[in-house]
Amino acid sequence: MNGEIDPFETAPRSRLIAAVSLQAAGHLLNYASGGLQLKRGDRVVIETDSGPRIATVQIEPHEAAHTIDTRSLRTIVRPADDGDLAAESQYLTRDAEARRVCLTRIRERGLAMKFVNVEFTLDGRKAIFFYVAEDRIDFRDLVRDLANNLRIRIEMKQIGARDESKFTGAVGPCGRELCCSSWLRDFEAVTVKMAREQGLALNPSRLAGMCGRLKCCLRYEYATYLELKRELPALGRHVEAVAGEGKVVRQNLIKQTVVIQRESDNTTFEASLADLVEKRSN
Repeated sequence: MNGEIDPFETAPRSRLIAAVSLQAAGHLLNYASGGLQLKRGDRVVIETDSGPRIATVQIEPHEAAHTIDTRSLRTIVRPADDGDLAAESQYLTRDAEARRVCLTRIRERGLAMKFVNVEFTLDGRKAIFFYVAEDRIDFRDLVRDLANNLRIRIEMKQIGARDESKFTGAVGPCGRELCCSSWLRDFEAVTVKMAREQGLALNPSRLAGMCGRLKCCLRYEYATYLELKRELPALGRHVEAVAGEGKVVRQNLIKQTVVIQRESDNTTFEASLADLVEKRSN
C-alpha cells in the first residue's frame, strides 16, 4: 500500500472503532466497526437507544484507546444502502406535519416549552421531539395527542440552550455561521473569568451568544492570555523600570507591556519587559 499503514492489518478487528455523528456537527459517537471498510463521509446504519438511525462516519476505523471498553460499544449495523437513504428522505417529508401538530398542541395546551426539532428513526416507528423548557413539564397529554395524530411512538427529549442553537443554526456577530452548528461538536464550560482574564468588558449583551449563554469563543484564546499574563508583573505590584519606580496599574497583554504609575510624581508611563530593571513585592 505504498508504505501506508493499514489499521486493519496492525490491530485486531475487535479493537477497531469508528466515530460517527447524527448531525453535521453533532457529538461523536464511538461504534465498533464490525470489520467494515469505511471512509469518512460514508453513511451507515447504527442502533441507538431510540432505534435505528442513519449516521455519518467522521473518523475512519482505528484502533481503540486502551481506556475505551470496546465490549460496551454497539457495532455499526451496515453501510446505508439506497433503500435506507430513500426511507430517510421519506421521513424528512413528514417533518413539516410533525412540527405543525406539535406546535399546535403546545399552543392549545398552554405548555411552557419551546419546540426545537423532530427526528424520526429509520424504521419509522418512533419520532423524537426535542424541546427547551425552564421548568419540569407534564407533557403526557401532548404525547398522546402526537401519537394519535402521527400513529407512531413518541419520545420527548429536553435539551439546553446551546443544543438548541446547534439544531437551529444562525450567523453570529462575527459574520460567520455559529461554531456550534458548523463544527463545534462538544460544549465545554465557559466562565466570566475567561472574559475577565482577556481584559474584555463584562457587558452581558456583548459576551452572550445567540443561545443567551456566554460565547463559546471565549475559550479559544483563554490559555494564550494566561500564558501572556504569566510573563508580566501583577497589577498593584511595585517595580523598578528605566523611567522610574512605581506601581503597575495596567497590563497590555498583547503588547507585553505594563503601565506604571510613578511614585515620585504620580504620572504614568508604559514599559516593556526589557525596560523593567527589578521587580519586588509590596
